[in-house]
Amino acid sequence: MKSVFSLYRIGVMCMLVATCCLLVTGCQDKGKPVAKDSLTIGMELAYPPFEMTDEQGAPKGVSVDLANELGKSLGKKVVIQNTAFDGLIPALKTGKIDLIISSMTITDERKQSIDFSDPYLSTGLCLLVAKQSPVKSIDDLDKPGVTVAVKKGTTGHTYASRNIKHARLLVLDKEAAAVLEVVQGKADVFIYDQMSTYQNWKKNKDTTRALLNPFQKEQWGIALRKGDDQLKSQINHFLRTFREQGGFERLGDAHLKEQKEVFKEFKYPFYF
Repeated sequence: MKSVFSLYRIGVMCMLVATCCLLVTGCQDKGKPVAKDSLTIGMELAYPPFEMTDEQGAPKGVSVDLANELGKSLGKKVVIQNTAFDGLIPALKTGKIDLIISSMTITDERKQSIDFSDPYLSTGLCLLVAKQSPVKSIDDLDKPGVTVAVKKGTTGHTYASRNIKHARLLVLDKEAAAVLEVVQGKADVFIYDQMSTYQNWKKNKDTTRALLNPFQKEQWGIALRKGDDQLKSQINHFLRTFREQGGFERLGDAHLKEQKEVFKEFKYPFYF
């Protein structure tokens, strides 16, 4: 009888422990994270028309729309966290954000510490050149007396660090600061992507030239932590479906219509 009573007490204790597990931890299974009803997505809201804010300071742009469409597909609320570009990967690795959708180029170097979805956009590095600079191509950069501006943490920065040995390299935190250096003739060139280079040239036609033919082709992806394989599979499924249903075409027409026409005129492949 005592043995039966002991077994009964053990059974009750197990039930209590299980209940506590449910209440306190959400019953995490072997270290697996608890399923959340939201996705925190990091992006630097300083890169129009992809990542920016409206008049009220709310996030807007191509990447914001893409993030919201992804959230709908996964049945999750999307929370945008504005983060400096060079802080995005550390924020992802430490769990402060779940994903990066911030015009981030897929590179072998970045893939050593984080993972990427399938590519969703193709672009390339090109040059915004000061009007009076003698620079005519990427081959003219690595020379004494030439000043090359780059934005910190970008693939333009990586390219210049590896290939610019004789020119002066000017590393700046903000795109606008790098553009200003070129506009004022303090830098010969700014290495950046096609779309931004076109936009910056359009705003400063009197003081700059745009060499839009890319010297290095690149692809953007959605960044996530290594090991999030189920989420990666879901994201890739979303990207395929979104493309098949014309989602990227709609994004292009909504945010990049003028640029699409210009790129077509110059016979440059366009993005999506």
